[in-house]
Amino acid sequence: MNSKIIIEKKIKNKILAYNEIKYMIDSYINNNISDKTMTLFIKAIYNSGLSFNETLFLTDIMIKSGKVEDLSFVEKVTVDKHSTGGVGDKTSLIVLPICASLNIAVPKMSGRSLGTTGGTVDKLESIPGFKSELSHKEFVNIINTVGCVDICQTKDIAVADKKIYSLRDKTGYVDSIPLIASSIMSKKIACSSENIVIDLKVGKGAFMKNIKDATKLAKLMIKIGKYYNRKVICVLTDMNIPLGNNIGNKLEVKEVINFFNGIYDKRLYELIVCLSSYMVSISKKISFNYSKKLVLKSLKIGSSKNKFYEWIKYQGGDISKLKIEAKRIEVMSEKSGYIKSIDASKIGYLSSKLIGFKVKDLNTGIILRKRIGDFVEKGEVIASIYYNKEVDNMISILKDSFKYSDTKPKEKNIILKIIK
Repeated sequence: MNSKIIIEKKIKNKILAYNEIKYMIDSYINNNISDKTMTLFIKAIYNSGLSFNETLFLTDIMIKSGKVEDLSFVEKVTVDKHSTGGVGDKTSLIVLPICASLNIAVPKMSGRSLGTTGGTVDKLESIPGFKSELSHKEFVNIINTVGCVDICQTKDIAVADKKIYSLRDKTGYVDSIPLIASSIMSKKIACSSENIVIDLKVGKGAFMKNIKDATKLAKLMIKIGKYYNRKVICVLTDMNIPLGNNIGNKLEVKEVINFFNGIYDKRLYELIVCLSSYMVSISKKISFNYSKKLVLKSLKIGSSKNKFYEWIKYQGGDISKLKIEAKRIEVMSEKSGYIKSIDASKIGYLSSKLIGFKVKDLNTGIILRKRIGDFVEKGEVIASIYYNKEVDNMISILKDSFKYSDTKPKEKNIILKIIK
């Protein structure tokens, strides 16, 4: 086979055979074709798209590029949860212990820097002592004892996806529906959970900017899941404004602690209850409403809180040593009025600059002191910036993220759509 011919075929929007896609993927992971050649292939897919069968071929090839986890040792029904990434998204740290407290196993594999403010592993590793790399024996012990575990993506799971995702990230070919679907589902299928709930973010602070494209992606992932005999539910959620109050790794862990102590942002609470309820419902094969009652009870009596601390301890973390080591500057409102919107893309951009890329500062970030619908007076604090190195125009960027209105805006639902 010839990579040039295959690329030209896809540029002309012709359907590729399994062996043609496999040739390109195998050649790339074995270093037989360069980043430049693979980028041309990815660009052709980005521009021409993939049919369902081609997407399925790509997913299958990426699954088989690494090992497939054997979860037969897990003593409970398993569920996996995935988020497509957003600004201030700390949901995994909350829904995992909720489900574990209800006798459901959540063996999860997360990434670093999958989003503007870091991945789940970045947040967990900001807890002193937390181990995201475990031996198989440790993994088995924690999942069967605690009920939930979260580790970084191992080198031998979906090997091709890891290398291709990195190239897509560098070249800007991230927001392609078939490429996103195959990337997510190859990892989820390889991790072998029976049930999968996907939090699919939509809006300014997400890859998917509108409900139409998000719906296409959701239906594609569900169809792939069905092929592999997995039950998949996609929850489309609003990411036009940041999720919760804290953005940044240690800051988000602090917000998780507050959440379990009954101090939380309303939108974050609604999302957590929704995601957890679907995870319970899909796993126990019971109604959503009954699952919701179980979730609310777990939160009320503190079972999920206790499970959170147990989980962190079993993976070596010490919450008591979590300290924010950063300077703080308060940002004041320049006008009076109701907060109409908070731009997630601008907040995400600023927080990513504060945190850094090659060397991450896990102490830095932003805390929103006011939320949409709040009335603020001129000169009142609307947010705090935690920094160790100043970012150009950081105060003006943050101020520009806030828009005001003379009248109180209507509340918007964080849950946009449920697709099964």
